[in-house]
Amino acid sequence: MLLQAKELVISVEAKTLIEIDLIEVYEGERIGLVGKNGTGKTTLLHTLAGTLLPEQGTVKQYGTIHLLPQLKAPDGHKSGGEITQDYIQKAFSDQSSILLADEPTTHLDTNHIEWVENTLKHWQGAHVIVSHDRAFLDATCSRIWEIDQGKLHEYKGNYQQFKEQKEQTTRRHLQEYEKYQTKKQQLEKALTLKSEKAERATKKPKKTSASEAKMAKPYFAKKQKKLQQTAKSIETRLEKLEKLEKPFEETPIKMDLPNQEKLSGKVLVRAENIDGKAGDQLLWKKANFLIKGGDKLAIIGANGSGKTTLIRKIIKGETGVHLSSACKIAYFKQDLSILDPKISILENVQESSIHNETLIRTVLARLHFYRNQVHKKVGVLSGGERVKVTLTKLFLSNSNTLLLDEPTNFLDLEALEALEKLLMEYEGTVIFVSHDRRFVEKIATKIISIEEQHITFFEGNYLQFKSRGQTSVKDDFEEKMLIIETKITDVLSRLSIAPTKELEKEFQQLLKEKQQLLKSTDH
Repeated sequence: MLLQAKELVISVEAKTLIEIDLIEVYEGERIGLVGKNGTGKTTLLHTLAGTLLPEQGTVKQYGTIHLLPQLKAPDGHKSGGEITQDYIQKAFSDQSSILLADEPTTHLDTNHIEWVENTLKHWQGAHVIVSHDRAFLDATCSRIWEIDQGKLHEYKGNYQQFKEQKEQTTRRHLQEYEKYQTKKQQLEKALTLKSEKAERATKKPKKTSASEAKMAKPYFAKKQKKLQQTAKSIETRLEKLEKLEKPFEETPIKMDLPNQEKLSGKVLVRAENIDGKAGDQLLWKKANFLIKGGDKLAIIGANGSGKTTLIRKIIKGETGVHLSSACKIAYFKQDLSILDPKISILENVQESSIHNETLIRTVLARLHFYRNQVHKKVGVLSGGERVKVTLTKLFLSNSNTLLLDEPTNFLDLEALEALEKLLMEYEGTVIFVSHDRRFVEKIATKIISIEEQHITFFEGNYLQFKSRGQTSVKDDFEEKMLIIETKITDVLSRLSIAPTKELEKEFQQLLKEKQQLLKSTDH
């Protein structure tokens, strides 16, 4: 055992966030920590690390702990991705018993995320990881902790297996609800019948004389009383029947989009010899591609390869980009500037929507804004909530083409999966940038990849794109690179404990080998 926490109560500003009876971490364990935004995942990590004290309970550490924080100190000379990489290298070099990592893949592109995955597979210690990247959780975890309604629940398996277990629970809940409804209807019908019989029991039969009716009165009164008692018994059973709420069932979203019939399958965007320059920097050589109405197109590539530049060129219709006159674009960008913080969620969406309030409320509910919550002022919302309102506003605007630049940032897993379903049902065109492999895998029907100053347009989904032209050369490169990266991490670890000239020389030699390998394979 490396860590044990008992009878924990974790509070923030007098509000209880989490209550935990017992959690334990053992050598070699791979744990993913999930839950909605604001449920206390970051606070729990800091409590386990000892940087925060619980209101009640104890945390016992039987090994060394390294906390990789969510918020990294900014460095004016480095990008967000480079800062994250530095933090991860330091965490791996420390070789602690437990690594507590809070969103370790933030700002990393796909290649670097996969490098972190591979390194974690060779990690000797245990780890607890908070992440909104489902593919990353699947690759690195064999156990899931979920924080839900102030409690921590444990599940065996990776994220996908956790989701399947949750879905089984939902199916069981639906079956139990249906049984409850059947039983309730049976009892209600029986109660109505007995009540009606009891009412009729005092009515004297036709063709009965007054003297006969008088003699029969005690019999009918007794019969009525018996029927009333039976009805009362059924009523008691009905009251004692355990009430079950119906599980939430989503209805498909059907929207009328401007010019949609005219655009479906027709060319929406034509790029001819589109130039990939940003100032003096060449991002990609001249490229050609077509985007058709109804396409779901993912733009992928390393940080700095020019993905956002390409989206902006499409929006502005720059030289080489030809947009159909029927194309109406809604653009999602990270600054969320289309929201007015002084008015409500509902008012913000209604401002630019051509749809009725019922549909607007339905879409907001799909993104977990229910009933009176839609009247909250945008100014009091968290970052993740504002992203959801912005996406809803664009989704329901007078547009038929969505351009989304990293729409999944700041969304918790539940909101991310809700957005996926909305985009999969959307009949318009979606062009989006994302490093979330599962998100790309679920939505994209076509791929644009920007790599080594070259644009590749691929007609097919992400899995087909990844498996195209796979060769043993690529596999050999990845294996050799993984061996070198693992050696570098090991040497860095020893250098941090007891630096020597020999170790420094070995480190420089490994870096040289890495460069030679990259050059030899044109990576």
